[in-house]
Formats: sequence, C-alpha cells, structure tokens
Amino acid sequence: MEMPLRAALISWLRADPVLVSSLNAVTEEAPSRTSLPWLAIAASASTDWSCKTAPGREVRVALELHCRGDAPDTAADLVAAIEARIETLPRTQPKFQIAAIQFLRARAEQRGESRRAVLLEYRFRLLAA
Repeated sequence: MEMPLRAALISWLRADPVLVSSLNAVTEEAPSRTSLPWLAIAASASTDWSCKTAPGREVRVALELHCRGDAPDTAADLVAAIEARIETLPRTQPKFQIAAIQFLRARAEQRGESRRAVLLEYRFRLLAA
C-alpha cells in the first residue's frame, strides 16, 4: 500500500492549481535539473496496521520543499497550501481506504546561497480496498 499511496499523493499534489502555479516540479524524488521551488517525497516507511477484517498499513511520508529566500517566513504560504492539499486527499483510493491522515512534524532549515528546505512529515493509516 505504500507505493500506491506515494503515487496517489504525488498525483493529488500535482492536480492542485495553486501548487502547479507556484512549484516548478512535484516529484517522487529530488529532481536533478529543476529550478527552485520544487517539492518531492524525501522518504517513506510503513508498518503493519491490519485489523481482524482487513490488511492495513501505517505509512509515514516525508515531503521536502526546496525554495529560495532569506526571510524565515519565505515559504509560509506555500507550506500552508501543501498542508491543506494533503489534508484533502480523497479517502477512497482504488487500492486502499485512508482511515486517517495526521501531520507529525515539520523542520525548516536555511542552506547556502539563499536556499531553504522545509520537511513535512505525515502519517497515513490505510486499509486494503
């Protein structure tokens, strides 16, 4: 269920008009030749979350936004739009049902040359369709 979730999440984020107009790429891994800003899945991991009647997984997904800016709130509006979009991911998917989406943590860091990286980590609890 982890791989179908990753695909659904990327597709859902790419379908948002606000994000498409603000980001140069939304990908499953860091793009090699894309100018900033871009968003990618940094990592994911899953554990068993089955119940008596259905197999399930708890999947943790970390997304990383890369952008430019010196001000601490450079990407605040973009991060808010990403978070809002993730929260509205349709619960019914072809291969699984989303029981819960939970924000876990965020981390922001300033890097060289006016670059910023913002990591957003979520937990998805899934049951097989």
